[in-house]
Amino acid sequence: MEPSATEVHSASLDSEQGEWWKTIWAVTAAFGCYFCMYAFRKPFAAASFSDTMLWGLGFKTVLVTSQVIGYALAKFIGIKVIAEMQPHRRAMMIMKLILWAELALVLFGLLPRPWNAACLFFNGLALGMVFGLVLGFLEGRRLTELLTAGLCASFILADGATKSVGSWLIDHGISEDWMPSVAGAMFLLPLGICVIMLGRISAPSKRDVAARTERVPMNRGERWSFVGRYALGLIPLVLIYLLVTIVRSIRGDFAPEIWRELGSPAVPSVFAQSEIWVALGILVVNGAVVLVLDNRRAFFLALLTCGGGLGLLAATLVMHQFSFLSPFRFMVLIGLGLYLPYVAMHTTLFERLLGMTKARGNLGFLMYVADSVGYLGYVGVMLAKNFGGANEHWLSLLVTACWATVVIGAICLLQSGFYFWRPTRSSIDR
Repeated sequence: MEPSATEVHSASLDSEQGEWWKTIWAVTAAFGCYFCMYAFRKPFAAASFSDTMLWGLGFKTVLVTSQVIGYALAKFIGIKVIAEMQPHRRAMMIMKLILWAELALVLFGLLPRPWNAACLFFNGLALGMVFGLVLGFLEGRRLTELLTAGLCASFILADGATKSVGSWLIDHGISEDWMPSVAGAMFLLPLGICVIMLGRISAPSKRDVAARTERVPMNRGERWSFVGRYALGLIPLVLIYLLVTIVRSIRGDFAPEIWRELGSPAVPSVFAQSEIWVALGILVVNGAVVLVLDNRRAFFLALLTCGGGLGLLAATLVMHQFSFLSPFRFMVLIGLGLYLPYVAMHTTLFERLLGMTKARGNLGFLMYVADSVGYLGYVGVMLAKNFGGANEHWLSLLVTACWATVVIGAICLLQSGFYFWRPTRSSIDR
């Protein structure tokens, strides 16, 4: 007996409601997991460590450099590990890495300065692969932009919020050396709950696969083949990501110092307040691309989003030069200008590149190629500044790096856009 029109309509509504509940579940799990991860990575940046020097450098600069070297190394390791990771192993791997990171923070509190600086290297080494593992639960879906925009909003908000937690703990008598591990311990339970939620996310549906292609582990030969095929379009995108990663990291890791150089007190609440506005703007702009069904159109819309971010960055720098902006507005607008291209890479550009080329692969591989180069560049900047004899004027370094990002980034966008504009570039694997 054929179902009636009413029964078909009811089944369709139930299916749509089920899809939205799955989406809410997935974005909540991913947001919560990565937000909590930042509690193991960023709170130490709220401390000054001003009473210790090493090799003529401020101890905080040494700590940031140590952690980011470990983080960068993890990104290179992740090119293979994340690309080849089987889906059923992701959740357990996240928990193992988080416990490793927390152990490193406990050792940071136990060991005397300056020897405890090495602990942050191991902390960064553990945390550098968490993002790719979380991303693996979200890619290759019709709503991937929405899901990954929520994931990216987590690290924008968490960057400020976890530093606020660190400042609050110090204000309540926790020492600078023990504060990072205490902050991490506060987030262990909610992180564990979110990882369990991630593990219960269902695989992409047949409709998802038809819209975005199936995402599969990639072996060494497949990775090299993909990069070789699209190198002239990929390299400019990776270079943009490198520049934005450097500037974003300077802005995030040395936020208290930059706020003070701007003439504003670096109170705990200001870190979270500035990032809330940045996260809201990024979530709306990048998440809305999910409404564009055609992969090619969405890809080029994401390139325009990157260009808009660079334009906003340039306008903000000019207004700052003429003292038209308060410190709060300056930091918010710089954040928006940086995160528009940075998040577009995560949510849309690489995701839709796979969709429009129908190439065999996964988003985690492309993100870790970009991330490894980005964090390697930041390590280079930190080492050059640390041992180049430069004074620690972080605001002037931020402004200079922003201008370099605007100029070089615009050239790279044009190169990548021209390369992929040719129809053969987006249909070579069809």
